[in-house]
Amino acid sequence: MPTHEPDRRDTGPSLEQILGLIAPGMLDVVVAPRGTGVPVADVVLHDPGEERDADARAASGLILLAVGVEVASPEAIDVLRDADRAGAAAVVMRRGGRGPRAALVEAAGQGRTALLTRRPGHGWTEVLGRLRTALVHSAPAFSATESVGTDGVGGLRLGDLSGLANTVADLVGGAITIEDPQSRVLAYSRMDHEPDPMRRLTILGQEVPRWRVDELRESGFFQALWSTDDVVRRPADDRSAERLAIAVRHGSEVLGSIWAAADGRPLTEGAAAALRTAARAAVPHLSHHRTWGRAAARAREESVHALLDGTAHPSQAAHDAGIAADRPYAVMVAEAYDSLAGGAASVGGAEQRVLDVLALQAAAYRPGCVTARSGRRLYVLVPASNGEADPARTLLATARSVPRSVVFAGVGPLAADLSGLPASREAAELVVRVLRERAAGLPVAEVVSAVAAFGEVVADTSVLRVLDRVEPLWKSLSGPVHAMVEHDRAHGSEYGASVAAYLDAFGDTGTAARRLNVHPNTLRYRLRRARELFGVDLADPTVRLLADIGLRIAARRAHGSSSR
Repeated sequence: MPTHEPDRRDTGPSLEQILGLIAPGMLDVVVAPRGTGVPVADVVLHDPGEERDADARAASGLILLAVGVEVASPEAIDVLRDADRAGAAAVVMRRGGRGPRAALVEAAGQGRTALLTRRPGHGWTEVLGRLRTALVHSAPAFSATESVGTDGVGGLRLGDLSGLANTVADLVGGAITIEDPQSRVLAYSRMDHEPDPMRRLTILGQEVPRWRVDELRESGFFQALWSTDDVVRRPADDRSAERLAIAVRHGSEVLGSIWAAADGRPLTEGAAAALRTAARAAVPHLSHHRTWGRAAARAREESVHALLDGTAHPSQAAHDAGIAADRPYAVMVAEAYDSLAGGAASVGGAEQRVLDVLALQAAAYRPGCVTARSGRRLYVLVPASNGEADPARTLLATARSVPRSVVFAGVGPLAADLSGLPASREAAELVVRVLRERAAGLPVAEVVSAVAAFGEVVADTSVLRVLDRVEPLWKSLSGPVHAMVEHDRAHGSEYGASVAAYLDAFGDTGTAARRLNVHPNTLRYRLRRARELFGVDLADPTVRLLADIGLRIAARRAHGSSSR
């Protein structure tokens, strides 16, 4: 069966542990008759030409990769039965377009070997590499070397750099930043205290400022850091607290570095020792990030979008997204603008950098936060603790503090389970629309970032929903309000704005005139002319209702925010 004789062990990392460490969206569990807690000894390629020996149990505890075998093919059931007779923990086949046949699923349910499928877009070489990396990472020998003073590191998903940063921060009693060799921020720990100026600049810019890099290079700090396996100390100065740093190496290759900064209190006495151990524990995570990080991130984002859209099986998508299927979540939506002056059509590099910062903030906020992007929007799934009703409150406030940008962020109601995520997303998007439309009526210089929870703007979101339904019908009608709006559009007159201000002020001419920055007599003249020219008689309650609806719809169209 396999291409080499395995090391036969009765114990080892479980199939569940292995699958939990690989990138989401790569393998699907079709049937696991003994569950996924079965031990795994190794991962090998299945050799269909090798003589089968059921008694030898040559594949005991192995994950067999059945290269060239599709689950819908005639030979699939024979390969499964051979693997089962040989004691394999699992067999992986290519999924194909049709999926497994009923006979194959039934046979798998009657045996002991788990049946897994490889999704399209992932080659066998990639699958083999990921599984073996996960096996090494979860093997008892590796765990034992990392167990001293690193509780929690061994249970992290491979490549979970944010989880690693938070875990190491707890160990050293400070703030952690994980950087690549070019001093770009890969992850940072949650901020329990106000960061020092240098940490703030580094996190907001997603990289160490260039002048600081030059300073560290010229002072010989980087030379010391890259030339030793030990911790290097940088004393506190007027811009930053004390720093401890250590390089993360794989052989002679430098994968990155881990930086610890005093975070409102001195670093612990064992901080240096914890960093040494953390640097060893970080090797598989940084190796994974370097090799597979982008592909894994894309797969996770696709799974998050599928959960938010309700287009995927919730439990499978939750596994692929790396979130707990049995935990309540709130959905936060953040929309970023470098400036509202140029409109909302294009998304530039400045907006993307803002989204990068927001995504890093979300990853550091609490374990289990996952993100996905769409244009200028960032979607965040925020897990709730037991009994917590508003898990995103602090993160929501943080979104408002990103400098040199305008961010509109909203949070939907807490979803008790995964099926409620689409409704929470829709509500959060409505909150963002409310904030954006409020800003659209202000001068550009006065527009600032704004955040809100759904419960704070229920009435406004209800109006948006009503206008979304009414707008198509309104466009098909004609009447006094339509005529007034069209005249303003063609001639640049201000009749519609005057009527809208009058209605918003409940008929108080003085208040409405001040909002328009005109004399009350000017406003009275405009209202009289609107009645004479178009028949917009504001003494008629029906006309007032139609004018309010029509002018709201016109304002939405003018700002390009209709149904977005």
